[in-house]
Parts: sequence; C-alpha cells; structure tokens
Amino acid sequence: MTIKFQYNKTSLQGLEKQFKMRVRALPTIKNKESALRIEVKKAKDEVTRLDLILQKKLEDYNSMASLWGEFDTSLIKVKDVKLAMKKIAGVKTPVFEGVDFDIVSFSIFSKPKWFLDGMTLVKELASVGIEREFFNQKVILLDYARKKTTQKVNLFEKVQIPGYDYAIRKIKRFLEDEENLSKSAQKIVKSRQQIGKEAEE
Repeated sequence: MTIKFQYNKTSLQGLEKQFKMRVRALPTIKNKESALRIEVKKAKDEVTRLDLILQKKLEDYNSMASLWGEFDTSLIKVKDVKLAMKKIAGVKTPVFEGVDFDIVSFSIFSKPKWFLDGMTLVKELASVGIEREFFNQKVILLDYARKKTTQKVNLFEKVQIPGYDYAIRKIKRFLEDEENLSKSAQKIVKSRQQIGKEAEE
C-alpha cells in the first residue's frame, strides 16, 4: 500500500496525525485480538465438553433403544432457545441461556412408567445438542472477528505504520534539503550584495 503525500508541511502534519493515531490504536487492537483468541479457545473447549456429554447421553439413549419405538414424539417439542447478547472485546456475541420445551400433558397411567424418564432424557439430549450447536456457531463468529482483527493488526504493524514513517522521513528530508538550499541561496545573495557594495566604495 503506497501512501500518497505531497512535499509540504500540511501533508507532513496530516501524515504525522495518521501515524500517531495508528501507533496509539495498535496496542488496543492487539489486546482485542488476544481477548478474542482466548474466547475462541473457551468456546472450542465448551464444544469438546458438550460432545462428551452428548456422547454419554446417546449411550444412555441407546440402552433404551428397543423401548423408543413406543415413545410418542409429539409429546415434547422445542418451544424456544433463549439467547442474550454480550460484548466481548467490542464484538457482539450471543450468550446461551437455555431451551424452553412445549410438553403436552398426558396421563402417566395410560403410558409405560419409563415415559417420564424418556421425557427427561429427550429434554437433556435436545438441550445438550442445541447448546453444542450454539457453541459451534459461536466459535465461527468469534474466529471470524479474531481473523479480521489479526488482519488489522498486520495491516497497521507491517504496512501502514512503516509506510507513514517512511513518508514522514521522506518529507522531512525534502523540507530540510529545501531549507538548506534556501539558506545557501540567501548566503550567496548576501555575499554578492556585500561584494557589490565593496566594489562601489
């Protein structure tokens, strides 16, 4: 990325302002990247933990597999997944708060006695499965934000800050050379005037 500038003091002031702004912002952006990296790891760890729980629950489910043919699946449905929003390092992220179920009332006397345990198991399976999928999506969201922040850190650190620094040095050298030439030209004019005065006398 080439930084466009002109060899004058106005351009120099503008570049210095942009340079200082980026230098000041860089530590904040690095902290944001670090915080997002930690949150991504936490979310991934949570997915792993929920995978283990889901696996255990599925094993429990399989132990009753022969009975599930009798289970009435219309008795329980997911009504709502409760989410909240929370800012993590300036990024809005969802927070899982639970699952609401719609349970149709039924007579426990007309159904097998394991139906209540079956309802509990189905609720637990659904809750863990939904929570696991939620954290999978959260990993994707946070990882995307982290990648964008890493790109910004790299842009500032490797491209813009060195680019502005180079442009500022170039302008300063040009202005110093111009000033030195101007002083030299003034000295030459002065010395010629001096010689001219001496010749007149």
